[in-house]
Amino acid sequence: MSTSTYHTRGYLIIYALVFGAILFSFLVAFIGFIVIENGTQRVKMEKEGALQIAEAGLDYYKWYLSHFPTDVTNGTGSPGPYVHSYEDPELGVIGEFSLDVEANTVCGDIASIDIHSTGTIASNPDISRTVYGRYARPTVAEFAYIINSNVWAGADRVIMGPYHSNGGVRMDGTNQSTVSSGVETWLCTPGFGCSPTTTRNGVFGAGPNNDLWSFPSPPISFTGLSVDLALIKAKAQGSGRYFAPSGNFGYHIVFRNNGTFDLYRVTGTQSVAGYTTEAGWASERHIISSQTLVGNYTIPPSCSVIFVEDKLWIDGTLTNKVTVAAANVITAGVAPDLILEGNITYATSTAGLLAVGEGSVLIPLDSPDVMTINGIFVAQTGRFGRNHYCQSECDSDNPGNEGVSNALDPYVTQTSLTVNGTIVSNGREGTKWTSGATVVSGYQTRTNSYDRKLVSDPPPLTPYTSDTYKFIEWREEN
Repeated sequence: MSTSTYHTRGYLIIYALVFGAILFSFLVAFIGFIVIENGTQRVKMEKEGALQIAEAGLDYYKWYLSHFPTDVTNGTGSPGPYVHSYEDPELGVIGEFSLDVEANTVCGDIASIDIHSTGTIASNPDISRTVYGRYARPTVAEFAYIINSNVWAGADRVIMGPYHSNGGVRMDGTNQSTVSSGVETWLCTPGFGCSPTTTRNGVFGAGPNNDLWSFPSPPISFTGLSVDLALIKAKAQGSGRYFAPSGNFGYHIVFRNNGTFDLYRVTGTQSVAGYTTEAGWASERHIISSQTLVGNYTIPPSCSVIFVEDKLWIDGTLTNKVTVAAANVITAGVAPDLILEGNITYATSTAGLLAVGEGSVLIPLDSPDVMTINGIFVAQTGRFGRNHYCQSECDSDNPGNEGVSNALDPYVTQTSLTVNGTIVSNGREGTKWTSGATVVSGYQTRTNSYDRKLVSDPPPLTPYTSDTYKFIEWREEN
């Protein structure tokens, strides 16, 4: 055999070894990749399993609370955590969830329940997932508007948040969320821009987002969501702040950014003529001409409730969550109004306001030109709005209307109104009045948005829209 033959065989052996080594390296790398990927997928599955077990813990305690609504100790009478095994019908115990449960009390009553559920899986106890849920009844804070009558949202309106009316809705504004009506059709009259009177769909208009309109939707019972004024009074007398009838025109509360408020007794008011669709022209006294300081009061942190048995004006800056009501549960047939005297703002991210008028919640003639109000505003038996006012030179056009004084002319038409929160109005809501295409009274531009923070943590005694408890907040914590 020649020398070249030996050389050829030697090269073949070297090639075989080299390519074999390369192939072996690829094979080892591939197997390693499969092992790593398999381990990664296993960890992902275990994490997903831990999350599902944690969610099962929330579902379990939701079931438990449906049977024992006020028990936050899992039947033990002792603080948690409360550990439960999680079983699969075929595999047996595959993990466990651990529950931490805490009640949030307001004025001595449970307002909501916070549940933290941590799930672990038996195959890898080092892996855990935690979810949080707040369990409570839904409140009016979930809406930008709830109205118990027909309503017309003008073209200048920008509404961010669900908008609901138990009557018909003419939506010419821009809605960024759902618009719902409790009726399938309604009679749109000239007062809503329809001449002659015409039968319209539950929601109609020139608004751009009609894909978010729905009708008929289940009505929201105003009887069910009406604020229990006697309860608010009892809470205020027990551990909040209660003020008996003033003996004058009512009270004025100015909230301070230090957690207190100044209380004034209103001793004088100015009479002007205001117009409403329901009552026509009438004399009203919503402008304060004189007042006397009663005192400065702290807002009790354990029960931040103020009840005034009289007409009430409010404005100022809040630092915490407060409920204020103007009502008279002593004298039948007397329903005081609540007047939004000026801007209502928040100094902290945890502030909030529920303002209830047994009658109407009104913005007066002498309101700020650029006005901002934050809170949930409830007109229990009346309406939320700003009445129509006529400048002094229009006397001859409106028999029986004295018009306003020359000094008040600049207030008749104002620039902008921003509402951050919720409006609940038994009657037709309105803060702008037009004649043809001309604004003759009220605010020219209006923006409304609901306050998402008040959905999960509303002020004390905020009215519910349902008696059914649910998770109003859910999130994973790790």
